[in-house]
Amino acid sequence: MSVLTRDEAQTRAQFLDVHRYTIDLDLTTGEETFDSRTVIQFTAAAAGDTFVELKPATLRSISLDGQPLDPADLVENRFPLTALTAGTHELRIDAAMRYSRTGEGMHRFTDPTDGETYVYTQLFMEDVQRVFAAFDQPDLKSVFELTVTAPEGWTVLGNGIAEHRGDGRWALAATPLISTYLVAVAVGPWHSVTTEHAGLPFGIHCRRSLAPHLDADADEILDITRACFDRFHEKFDEPYPFDSYDQAFVPEFNAGAMENPGLVTFRDEFVYRSAVTDTERQTRGMVIAHEMAHMWFGDLVTLAWWDDIWLNESFAEYMGYQTLAEATRFTDTWVDFGVARKGWGYDADQRPSTHPVAPDPAAVPDTASAMLNFDGISYAKGASALRQLVAWLGEKDFLAGINAHFARHKFANATLADFIDNLASATDRDVHAWADAWLRTTGVDTLTSRVGESDGTWSLTVAHDGSRPHRIAVGAYDHATDTGTGRLVLRDRFEIDVPHNGTPEARPGNRPALLVLNDGDLSYAKVRLDARSWETVVNGLAGIPDALTRAVIWNTARDMVRDGELAPATYLEAARTHLPHETDLALAQGVLAFADTHIARRYLGPEDRPAALATLTALCRDLIRRTEDGHNPGLRLIAVRHLIDAATQPDTIQDWLTNGTVPGGPELDPELRWRILTRLAVLGAIDETTIAAELEQDPSATGQEGAARCRAALPTPEAKATAWHALFNDDSLSNYLFTATAQGFWQPEQTDLVREYVPRYYPEATALAARRGPAIADAAGRHAFPAYAVDAENLRLGEQALGDKALIPALHRKLTDQTDDLRRALNVRNTH
Repeated sequence: MSVLTRDEAQTRAQFLDVHRYTIDLDLTTGEETFDSRTVIQFTAAAAGDTFVELKPATLRSISLDGQPLDPADLVENRFPLTALTAGTHELRIDAAMRYSRTGEGMHRFTDPTDGETYVYTQLFMEDVQRVFAAFDQPDLKSVFELTVTAPEGWTVLGNGIAEHRGDGRWALAATPLISTYLVAVAVGPWHSVTTEHAGLPFGIHCRRSLAPHLDADADEILDITRACFDRFHEKFDEPYPFDSYDQAFVPEFNAGAMENPGLVTFRDEFVYRSAVTDTERQTRGMVIAHEMAHMWFGDLVTLAWWDDIWLNESFAEYMGYQTLAEATRFTDTWVDFGVARKGWGYDADQRPSTHPVAPDPAAVPDTASAMLNFDGISYAKGASALRQLVAWLGEKDFLAGINAHFARHKFANATLADFIDNLASATDRDVHAWADAWLRTTGVDTLTSRVGESDGTWSLTVAHDGSRPHRIAVGAYDHATDTGTGRLVLRDRFEIDVPHNGTPEARPGNRPALLVLNDGDLSYAKVRLDARSWETVVNGLAGIPDALTRAVIWNTARDMVRDGELAPATYLEAARTHLPHETDLALAQGVLAFADTHIARRYLGPEDRPAALATLTALCRDLIRRTEDGHNPGLRLIAVRHLIDAATQPDTIQDWLTNGTVPGGPELDPELRWRILTRLAVLGAIDETTIAAELEQDPSATGQEGAARCRAALPTPEAKATAWHALFNDDSLSNYLFTATAQGFWQPEQTDLVREYVPRYYPEATALAARRGPAIADAAGRHAFPAYAVDAENLRLGEQALGDKALIPALHRKLTDQTDDLRRALNVRNTH
C-alpha cells in the first residue's frame, strides 16, 4: 500500500479545495463486506493531476463529472484523477468495503454473550480509506453528510444528530468543516442513557450485555462529562463547536479513546463489570476530560500535518488531568500522572527511538512514520512540558494565548509556529526560546541537589545535567518533633530557576533532613537526592505528608534502578518497608506494578525471582491485613490482585477460587476469577477442563479473552504449540484475542518450555505484521515479544532482526524499543 508523503499532501492541499462529502453506507449486505457510496464535491485551483484514496474489496464504479472511469485504474489504495480542469468537480464512487477484525476501519464484533453484532469506525491516520473514498489528509477539511442503512433494531450514532427515517435508514446531520480522520459512525443495538446539558443532547452508549454495568455508573460518567464541559467553557472563549455530545463504549477498541467530534469512542473496558479502584475511576474520568479537550484542540483547530500530533495529544493530556482535578472530586490526578503516566515519557525519551515533542517536519515524511510518534513523548512528556510552561508563563497568559489560537484557526488547520506565535502574543516572555529548548530537543535532564552548611546557615546548589531551563519548587522537610512517629513535616517550599547563575542563597538554620527538587512535580526531569536526603528517604519515605512528593521520590528510585544506580533488591526492600503505610491508591498500584513487571520479571535473574515474589507476597499480605476493617477497599483490591500475580504455590488462591471469595472480602468477580485461573494455569494447577467450565459460566467477550490467556499459559508443549499457531499462523484472532493469547504465552516460570520459540519469534512476527498490518504488528511487538528472556542471545537476535528490510515501520519501532529495554535489563543484572 502506498503511504501518503508530506510533500504529496502539501501539493494536493494547494491544488484542491474539498467542499462536501455525501456518503451512503449500507450495513445490511453481509458479514464480510458493506456497501459504500461516496460523492465528493471539490474545486481544482488549476489544471492538473491528483489522486483519491480508497481500499475496497470491490470497486464497482467510479465517475468524474458524470463520465465513467475505469475501476481497473486503481493501484493499491490510489485512484488517479488526471487531466483535471480548473474549477468545480464531482467524483462518485461505488464500492464494497471489508469489515475489520483488528480495530482499523469499520470494525465488526459479535458479542458472544447474546449474539448481538456491533460495528464502529476508527479512521485515524489512513483508515478512512477502508470505509469510504477520500482525499485523506488532515488539512483538506470538508463538510460530511452521511446516511446509513442498518438492520432493524439497530441505532446509528455519528458526528451529528441522527434521524431515523424508517426501514433501517438513518440520516446524520451535516458536520461543520472537519478532517477526514474524524468522521465516525457506531452502529448496533446499543443500550443508551441520554440527557441534555447546556441545550445539547448528551448520550452514553454500550453493548446491551453491558447495560447493567453502564447504568450503575451512568450518573458518575455524566456528572464528570457535564462538569468538564462547563469547566472548559470557563477556560475557552470559543463555545463547543458541534451539535451533540455522545460517548460510545465500543468493543475491541485499540486505543483508550478517539476524539471524533460529537461521538467519542472509548474502549468498553471503561464500562466496569468487576470491582475497580478509585484510581481506575479517576483514569476513566481523565480520559473523558482528555477527549473533550480534543473538541477544541484537534477537532475545532486541527494539525496541518502529522509532525504536529503533539499539538493534539500533549494539550489534551495536560487538560485532561488538570481539568478533572479542577472540576470533579478527583483532585489528586497529578499523583497518578507522576507515578504511572510520566514514567512512560521518561522511558520513551531514553530509547534510541526518542524524538522531540515537536519533531522536525523532515523527520515525519509520511503517514507510516507519523504513526510511530503516538508514544510517551507526544503524550506524557508533552503534557509535562505544557505543565512546566504554565508554571513559567502563568495560567492567565497561557489561556489567553490558547484562546487567541482558537479564534484565529477555528474550523481550520494550524502548525507549531502558529501555536507559539499565539502564545507569544499573550506574554512578554520569550516563548519561542522556550519552545526551542523544550519542544525541539530530546532526552531527560537530571537535577542533583548539593547542600552546603556554614555558621548556622545552609545553601542549595543544583547540578544540572541537560540543556532545558526549569522553574521548580524545592521542598525542605524536617523530622517531626513527636519522635518515634517517623513523620516528616514541611519547613518551607520555595521556587528556583535552573540553571541559576548567581550565588546560592544562604538560608537560616540547620539544613533540612530532606530536600526534594521538583517538589510538586511541575517539571520534567530526573531528580537525584543528596546523601543525607536519601538516608532520610530510606528510613522515612512513608512519613512524607504529601502524595505528590512521595511520587517524586518513588520516581527517583525507579529511575535509579533503571539506570543501574540502585539495586533492584533495595527497591523491593523500600517497597516492603514503606508501602504497607501508603494511603494513596495510585502510588500503591504504581510501585507494585514496577516491582512485579520490571524488577521481579526482568531486572532480577531467575535465581532471585522466588525471593522477590516472596517479598511481594508478604507485602500484599500486610496490606490485606491492614484493610480487614473495610476502610480502604481499593487498597485491598490492589493487594489481592498483586498477591495473585505473585503466587508461587496454588493453595491459597485455589482456596479463594473454590470459596468464591477472599477471606474478609472481596468476593470474586469475573476479573479476579480469571486472574486466579491465569496464575493457576502458569503453575500447572488447572487444565483445559477447568478453563472450559469457567468459560461456560462467563461466555462474555472478556471471558473469551480470559480463556485464551489461560490456555496459552498452560505449561505443556501442546498448549504452547496451539497458542503459537493461533498467534502467528492462523490470522483469525481479533486484535483483543491476539493480545490475550500473547499475554499468556511467555512466562518466567516456563523458561525451558518456551525457549525454542524465542528465535522463531522474530521472523514469524515480521511475516505476521506484513500480512495483518499495523494494529496487529503493534500487539505482536508489545505483547508477543519474549521479554522474559533477558539474555545476550535474545538481544543478539533482536538486534539482528532490526536489520530486516521486511519489517514494517510499526513492528520496527516496537522491536527497537523492546531490544533497548532488554539491553537495559541486562545492564541492571550485570551491575548488581
